[in-house]
Amino acid sequence: MGKPWGHLPSEVPSERDALDLLEFAYEMGIRYFDSAPSYGVAEERLCKFVHGLGAGAELTIATKFGEHWDLERGEPFVDHSYDALCRSLDRSLRLLGHIDILQLHKTTPEVLRSRDLARAWDYAASLGIGRIGASVSDLESARMVIEEGCYSCIQLPLNQANEKFSGSVEAAAAQGMWVATNRPFGMGAMLYGERPVTHEEAFRFVLGHGFTGAVLSGTKSKAHLNENWAAFQAAGLKLAADKRR
Repeated sequence: MGKPWGHLPSEVPSERDALDLLEFAYEMGIRYFDSAPSYGVAEERLCKFVHGLGAGAELTIATKFGEHWDLERGEPFVDHSYDALCRSLDRSLRLLGHIDILQLHKTTPEVLRSRDLARAWDYAASLGIGRIGASVSDLESARMVIEEGCYSCIQLPLNQANEKFSGSVEAAAAQGMWVATNRPFGMGAMLYGERPVTHEEAFRFVLGHGFTGAVLSGTKSKAHLNENWAAFQAAGLKLAADKRR
């Protein structure tokens, strides 16, 4: 909702359309919202949506730090220094009001071992953020996050075209971690390739890994969200029926 994204990038929706989509998602029962400073204006839009709901709304708000957004260039950049991480967190907290899950963005093994990150986690704790994790794209980082003991959440890509994190999902689930899987359709590429999969097939593959958490579809329109939601429900019912047999 904040920058061009996907297999076939298109225009970023207007603020009104973005807010309408968030309200539509909330009415459907979706309560987990994942954002990041590097998603263009996404946090600003999520902020307006959250404040529009008023007090008492039960949401899980997840965001990240480590990758940032250059407004003038209109592109992201990475900075894992302590000062940059703290400035990013301060801004996100100011916008969103509260953060339930904070994740390291653009994770690498070197950054996970860094003193700057350790200090940044301490700073996050001082602000009352109790659930931390990392969004990973390499197996070594995934292993470290799962085995460290201080992380309760992990985010990673999982789909039929990219199964390399299947073992990581199972290991994280065994540790009782919250798992957020992303790119269930390979940023859309799996829906339009030579052998396209259906939305239901894509979700069934992900849900078959049996974790507690969320599946992030990255949709930006009501029609797509409605289609994804129906496919997600159908996939869950099919898996449940298969288990009863």
